[in-house]
Amino acid sequence: MTKKGKYRSGLLAAVVLMASVGIAAQQTDIYFLIKKNFSIFSKAYETVALEYVDEVDPEILMRTGIDAMLETLDPYTVMFSESQNEQAEIMSRGNYAGIGIEAGFRDGEVVVVAPRDGGPAAKAGIRAGDVIVAVDGVSTENLQPEEVNTLTQGEIGSEITITIRRFGIDQPIDFTLTRENIEVTNISYSGFIGDESNTGYIRLSQFGSNSGEEVREAMLELMDNDGLNGLVLDLRDNPGGILQEAVKIIDKFIEPGITVVDIRGRSSEFNQAFTTRESVMFEKPVIVLMNGGSASASEVVAGALQDLDRGLIIGEQSFGKGLVQVVRQLPYNTSLKITISRYYIPSGRSIQSVQYTHQGRNAVVMNDSSKKEFKTRNGRTVYEGRGIEPDVAIDNNKPNILEVALLQQGLYFDFATKYEAEHSVFDHVRLPDEVFNNFREFLEEQEFSYQTDAEKMLAQLSSQLEEVDTADQQLQELEKAIDREKELIFEDSEADIRRNLFLELTSRYQGQAGRVEAGLKSDSDIIKALEFIQNSSEIDKILRGE
Repeated sequence: MTKKGKYRSGLLAAVVLMASVGIAAQQTDIYFLIKKNFSIFSKAYETVALEYVDEVDPEILMRTGIDAMLETLDPYTVMFSESQNEQAEIMSRGNYAGIGIEAGFRDGEVVVVAPRDGGPAAKAGIRAGDVIVAVDGVSTENLQPEEVNTLTQGEIGSEITITIRRFGIDQPIDFTLTRENIEVTNISYSGFIGDESNTGYIRLSQFGSNSGEEVREAMLELMDNDGLNGLVLDLRDNPGGILQEAVKIIDKFIEPGITVVDIRGRSSEFNQAFTTRESVMFEKPVIVLMNGGSASASEVVAGALQDLDRGLIIGEQSFGKGLVQVVRQLPYNTSLKITISRYYIPSGRSIQSVQYTHQGRNAVVMNDSSKKEFKTRNGRTVYEGRGIEPDVAIDNNKPNILEVALLQQGLYFDFATKYEAEHSVFDHVRLPDEVFNNFREFLEEQEFSYQTDAEKMLAQLSSQLEEVDTADQQLQELEKAIDREKELIFEDSEADIRRNLFLELTSRYQGQAGRVEAGLKSDSDIIKALEFIQNSSEIDKILRGE
């Protein structure tokens, strides 16, 4: 070996040695800092717990400290308590033993939000809107809905007594039910849509355990129709879930051997690429519906189909969550859901829309790579850091202040509860005028009110002009003008109010599946999707970038 070669070899060895020493020093530093600060925290916690002037709950004190620490990271890194851990396990398993109800708050009381179709509660006649008074004799007066949900769960075959109070009935009613295995389904509805009922439709509510298999089975049923001309996959308001299930769904539309998502983290042990493995199951036109509530695994599916020019994305820009979490078990049946990596879709782009500064309570800055361009397989331009932008944007009308107030105050829900108590059937294809007029009377009985911006300004003006003699008449005229404005707002909103009320009543008599089916006929996103499916050449032109 020449002297120059020996010199180069020696220099390389020195660089490697220095790098190794640097890495070792860095690891030593972080472990030292962990140990140092843990000692400080431990002593501070012990001192406060034992010596603070008032007695404090050590568990609450510690949980507050942990939550404050995690809030400097991102909103998806959270600690689960024992009860929260049980709920998380239910979602990951995809089934649990219970009676099939979801409890929620209405006017400060715990009520049945929706009995699960086919569950013990629904079969026994428990209805949405029933107030849950007690579970096995335990009063729900000071309980959270999550605690009530936990009380209803137990061993398969065990009995449980639910005491409810129902509108129109003076005395509480006891229901003794037997707990059954409750399947947590991921598909809320699948079937045919369109005037000729030849377009397949699947609404996927979440990416829980077995999502891929559920979608496969739903597709096989749809494909039994020889006239099937395309598929609409509805991912609106789907918050995501298990990444592997998203990959299994992409697999149904993309040829084998294509990397559809890869995850990259700080530690190389979390880096992983996911590729398609199965033969293409469906080759006809595919449309994916999205909105601002479509996140995480939903964005992986939509983004992969967009990047590979396999599906047309219709709707609104998605949420923009490109972070991957895993659950780490902690002592005493608690756990930590922690972000460990980011995921990237076929074009190479990330869909994460914000970056976290780690300087405060989930402090964020917009992703500075949001102008970075990437290319789809056909050469179309897509952007990083914006979530998934639709190929065909639909600007759906947002609820106005009146519609928001009706929803916030639960008045559709409460009217449906009253109506169901007084009527044994509701088999209409649209809302009858009589029912709509009854709803208006119900709003008056409930003394429904909401405040417009003009009313807020009038309230401020009234307080300022209290001592002005000539102000009363002018204020009265303004109040009349505001009343006229509110009447016009109601008239302008009548179509949407009728639709919401019709769907709420339909769900009471036909379940959630009936509600979804009824809503599809007037859904603007669905109508637009059907137009494209029936003119598939337009889909091809967009996907080719023409």
